Amino acid sequence: MRKLVYYIGVSIDGYIAGPGGEYDFYPLADDMTTWMNARYPETVPGHVRAHIGLDAPNNRFSTILMGRGTYQPALDAGVTSPYPHLEQYVVSTTIPEIADPTVNLVSGDPLALVRALKEKNDLDILLCGGGKLAGSLLPEIDELIVKSYPVIAGAGVSAFSGAFGPTLFTPTTRRSFSNGATVTWYGRA
Repeated sequence: MRKLVYYIGVSIDGYIAGPGGEYDFYPLADDMTTWMNARYPETVPGHVRAHIGLDAPNNRFSTILMGRGTYQPALDAGVTSPYPHLEQYVVSTTIPEIADPTVNLVSGDPLALVRALKEKNDLDILLCGGGKLAGSLLPEIDELIVKSYPVIAGAGVSAFSGAFGPTLFTPTTRRSFSNGATVTWYGRA
């Protein structure tokens, strides 16, 4: 069965973005970028892939889920299909329609969507963000890939938002990079 994998970058204090959606405060490093792009090339948006010359097949994921807060910056940049190499779903109750036929709008229950997607025989499902969507999908998240950056944001978009519901995950692997960041893989306990 396919897994739902939440692949996310977080600050020390648990934020995935600043109050205005900023994410440019994360310290970058060439060794980390090169390694992550080689391991998970499908997580790089299509318009960025073209710009950096990344032409690689999907290694891990064939489908992506994102909330409005993750999709909106692409729209603001004139990109209606940010991940054309993946089956794309935007979960939102505030977007009336999406004109791009390669992007599926989901205004209903995201848990039902994930359960149906897990039944398909394909690569895993990438949960790209944001915190509200991750909070609502927590019962179906099978794995976390957390890029932890050595920076405190102070405020912003939490990695998970929603009701109190402690959920155990077990770290399985960890890798460190020259910028002080680590990537930790967690499986559901």
